[in-house]
Amino acid sequence: MPFDKQAGLASPTGAELNLYVKEAAGHPRAVVQINHGLAEHAARYAGFADCLAPRGFHVYAHDHRGHGATKAPDAPLGKFADSDGIAKVIADVDAVHDLIAANHPGLPVIVFGHSLGASIALNFVLRHSGRIHAAAIWNGNFSQGLLGRLALLILGWERMRLGSDVPSRLLPKLTFQAWGKAVPQHRTLFDWLSRDPAEVDKYIADPLCGWDASISMWRDVVNMAQSAGKDSCFAGVRRNLFVNLVGGEKDPASDYGKAVNHLAKRMRAMGFSNLVSKVYAETRHESLNEINRDTVMNDFAAWADSVLKS
Repeated sequence: MPFDKQAGLASPTGAELNLYVKEAAGHPRAVVQINHGLAEHAARYAGFADCLAPRGFHVYAHDHRGHGATKAPDAPLGKFADSDGIAKVIADVDAVHDLIAANHPGLPVIVFGHSLGASIALNFVLRHSGRIHAAAIWNGNFSQGLLGRLALLILGWERMRLGSDVPSRLLPKLTFQAWGKAVPQHRTLFDWLSRDPAEVDKYIADPLCGWDASISMWRDVVNMAQSAGKDSCFAGVRRNLFVNLVGGEKDPASDYGKAVNHLAKRMRAMGFSNLVSKVYAETRHESLNEINRDTVMNDFAAWADSVLKS
């Protein structure tokens, strides 16, 4: 089922955010604020919202700048901004969070992010952990290290060689295409997303999915992951925050779940006392669109129930 509401939200960054809302059925207990991944959009999370609403969760999900139906003068499809892209993306998340606080004062907020959205959500947490009740950081990779630095060098070389902020030619080959080829007996180059061919085909057929990001967007994506890969950036995050980390054992984007386990190990060593993590067997990148999605969604709902009772 689609979301209940679709509306525009003016962000202080100058973006008109395309925002979807699913109202909780019955007595509302909390709000889940969703951050989608790279080269997709928030409407794809309607099924997740359908799972959560009957359990008492309002769901808010917006298209990030450069994605979906969000409009901004400096952010055509595939680009965050002419400058300060990371700051503007996080400020847009702030704007949605402020709207949630105004609409539902006193309700706990769980910030959720998948893939690029995991990086956006975690960077939001690094700045605002006192404003939220819990965070779910799914299918991210914050262990890029040398590969991340190499990617930034490649992007700098492309920018100089191509002379403008056009779509990167090399990063899609090193990421999406390489991950697609890594799937044994793959039917398409997007099989790395899910074992469900119907979901893969829907992604391929969607004009708002699968496009090539600009050089600057890729640079912002890598820099966000690099920031969250530094323990020093967690200095201001409260250690009793409820955290849920999820990955897939067959997800090449997260080094087959190893990056998720590494983040969990780092955060536990930093003293995060309310952290749970799980890497699902046989699961690829888009946990919410995988053949075991009902289990994944119900596990999330059970975790959310548990943290609201704590």
